[in-house]
Amino acid sequence: MTHQLHRSTAVALSAAQALSRPFTLGGLTVPNRIVMSPMTRSFSPDGIPGADVAAYYARRAAAGVGLIITEGTYIDHPSAGDDVAVPRLFGEEQLTGWTGVVDAVHAAGGRIVPQLWHIGMVRVPGQSPFPDSPPIGPSGLTLTGVERGGRAMTSADIDDVIGAYAQAAWEAERIGFDGIEIHGAHGYLIDQFLWSLTNRRTDRYGGNAVERTRFAAEVVQAIRERVSKDFPVIFRFSQWKASDFHARLADTPDELQAVLDPLVDAGVTAFHASTRRYWEPAFEGSHLNLAAWAKKLTGQAAITVGSVGLNADFLQGGAGTDGLDALVEGLERDEFDLVAIGRALLVDHEWARKVLDSRVDGFLPFTPEAEKTLF
Repeated sequence: MTHQLHRSTAVALSAAQALSRPFTLGGLTVPNRIVMSPMTRSFSPDGIPGADVAAYYARRAAAGVGLIITEGTYIDHPSAGDDVAVPRLFGEEQLTGWTGVVDAVHAAGGRIVPQLWHIGMVRVPGQSPFPDSPPIGPSGLTLTGVERGGRAMTSADIDDVIGAYAQAAWEAERIGFDGIEIHGAHGYLIDQFLWSLTNRRTDRYGGNAVERTRFAAEVVQAIRERVSKDFPVIFRFSQWKASDFHARLADTPDELQAVLDPLVDAGVTAFHASTRRYWEPAFEGSHLNLAAWAKKLTGQAAITVGSVGLNADFLQGGAGTDGLDALVEGLERDEFDLVAIGRALLVDHEWARKVLDSRVDGFLPFTPEAEKTLF
């Protein structure tokens, strides 16, 4: 028991040291390496984030989270989403609400970026807030590769959606956000273009991996043309989809590089590599996870994410890892730069402060009940 306690203390000290260092993303200095991962909450009636949403994010900033990435927020396109309680990044009331969120987080000493979101063919036909707008995607196919009440995007649709992303980024900078994140993961619209199962196009937006990346690259380029030169643009991507945990964009590092390089050329500042378990290798023959490969292949900053802190005894090991050992080692080897925390921060808003203070106990275990509240 004594040996285990000493080991836990050593791990806690190493974690605090590794995670407390500041980091620069474009023109933004993040005070430490802890990021709040985007998590859909649906607590914004009519897409308007209120005082409760502002307090929710500010509470975590005050407790030591260096960078907050908000829940996905719909861009100004009628097929972007299907939940009236998901926030939107357009409309006077919605933007006023977001201004209150930004001000609260800044007052608490944090940094905050919104995640820009279009769900594409995941949209349920007939759902609000725009029930008459059909789901759209690169080929009008769902994540299982079938047709279901949607349609393939026309050239005009593509131009409209790209413009909506750029406008949302411009609005984000205007009202004081510190950067933006583009949601290009989990089978939503941008990922539908990246993935061969859902992109069967024969024009310039379909074909091989580079051609399937064109839409995402044009979104990034359009954003870059509307925001300041050093305004951080983060791109979140994943192998897995909401419908298929084993789906893959790339089976080799070379295939992954074919996807990521055009995004770097278009102006991405950092990659947020979404995995279900951060400690799992991305490819055979290497211990590197997906974030580490993104950084190795592109030279851009990388955020790792995936089940960090979900075990209450993670400092002693468990949940399939040696606790935070792998995380600390990855940071010390400069394999990735920032660490995103999701559900652990829902149940324990002081999680970051406890880690930064080298705590070895007192971490609250995650339960699904935490997803039903906005504290």
